[in-house]
Amino acid sequence: MFVAASTLCWPDLELQAAIELLQDLDFTAVEIAVQESIGPAKPSELLADEDRAIQLLRYTHRMDISGYRLELASTGEEHYAQFHTMCRIAKATKVVNISVPSAEKGTPFNEEVEHLKKLVAIAEGEGVRLSVRCMLGCLSEDPDTLLVLCNNIDGLGIALDPSVALIASAENPAVAKAMAVGKGFDQLLKYVTNVQLRDTSKDKFQVSVGQGEIDYGKIVTQLEREKYNRALTVDMAPMDDHDHRVELRKLRRLLESLI
Repeated sequence: MFVAASTLCWPDLELQAAIELLQDLDFTAVEIAVQESIGPAKPSELLADEDRAIQLLRYTHRMDISGYRLELASTGEEHYAQFHTMCRIAKATKVVNISVPSAEKGTPFNEEVEHLKKLVAIAEGEGVRLSVRCMLGCLSEDPDTLLVLCNNIDGLGIALDPSVALIASAENPAVAKAMAVGKGFDQLLKYVTNVQLRDTSKDKFQVSVGQGEIDYGKIVTQLEREKYNRALTVDMAPMDDHDHRVELRKLRRLLESLI
């Protein structure tokens, strides 16, 4: 295992500025968010010029790229074509992992299975591993649904976010029951390809490190049992009344002390 940080830790900065700040905080690996809504790397800009995108993403000040966090605004065949382009970029930049969001809650399950199967096939053709991210308001907030997706789609991984499970359990009795019956994340661990981390309370998605209920030690122990050897990704947005550099450094040091 190793500790990485998401460029979304500095969502308002240019990509290179965000990477430089993370390097100054002694992170050695970075997850680059490629999404239109927030963050320094926009799909509409990167995918318009594949060669330029490869050069831009390679310039990481010697930090390893642990993965790409991808969100595309397109739909239909354009969506799959753009995803294929991103997979080629990942291959050229020697990145194995791409994570994508699942569909919103209420989307027919079979429809989502077919969509993710197509993405997995495209990714595998370029030597890339596709993972679906745990997200509130999406099918992937429910551990049982995640498990069924992975059981139905060969090659699909999970970008695990314990904060999502904690908030969803507090708001949704069905999710709370699934977590209890499944002994936490045990049922999902063999599919995990990335872990997104911050501190979280039952009523607030992000709080100061040490003020929430995320049990980092337990998570690391569970992952070690599965011989997990990928990233623990610090994914913290700036908070009012807190020094963001201090918060990022605290969580990095805590995670490094556990591994």
